[in-house]
Amino acid sequence: MRALVVGSRGQLGRELVALLGTEVVWAGDRAEIDVTDGGAVAALVSRVRPDTVFNAAAWNRVDAAESEPGAAFAVNASGPHFLARAAREAGALLVHYSTDYVFDGTASRPYREDDVPRPLGVYGASKLAGEHLVAAAGGEHLVVRTSGVLGRGGSEQKGGSFVERIVAQARAGEPLRVVADQVFSPTGAADLAAASIALVRAGVRGLVHVTNAGSCTWHELAVAALAVAGLDAPVERIATADLRLPARRPPYSVLDGSRYARLGLPPLRHWRAALPHCMGR
Repeated sequence: MRALVVGSRGQLGRELVALLGTEVVWAGDRAEIDVTDGGAVAALVSRVRPDTVFNAAAWNRVDAAESEPGAAFAVNASGPHFLARAAREAGALLVHYSTDYVFDGTASRPYREDDVPRPLGVYGASKLAGEHLVAAAGGEHLVVRTSGVLGRGGSEQKGGSFVERIVAQARAGEPLRVVADQVFSPTGAADLAAASIALVRAGVRGLVHVTNAGSCTWHELAVAALAVAGLDAPVERIATADLRLPARRPPYSVLDGSRYARLGLPPLRHWRAALPHCMGR
């Protein structure tokens, strides 16, 4: 594989670069490539000539997206479209990542790939637009929907991963209040990267849901993270409505991984088993 990795300093991008090793022919982040600049994207892909482009770049500030929709759509929709067109021209596969937030959370069972998306906010709508624009570009593509990505180093946009922030607050003696009414599947960045590479090597195309096994609330995840860190701190259960956030969140966004399982690829472990690695332990 000749892999080009965009968003290489994010949680997922770092893991992709580490696992691909010498197969990476170019890796960079916002400082090296502006995915919203179609000309720059086309020039980069034409020069590097990869056979696989991994797009791990994203605007993932869910609440900020409500007041900055242009920025969210530029990175999450236009950027993937530019990458998809450039990959098509180079005869390369584009691997693009989407989110459980394309769903409204009203389901009573895990969401399948063929369920109709109904995003509740700008972030989810921008990611869904990215999915459609990648497919519309007409080249080979693999769209991986995932959920609650956790990795070492965390998201720069958010000031670290959720578990990093929780642990830091506990160590600082700050009160912990975490929502207990959103159910999802936390996913380790390293596990997601490994599964993505396995999908590429197996020749899979189209849309695939990939998460760690199991599900929980953010409150349950916070409690589990503190246990891994060896910290004893109370975590207050609160409702999402208590936070008065600008963006609505799906109350239930667990993704069905049946398609991935049927492919016969190595299964993803339970999120509790992945959590220590996500925390660098």
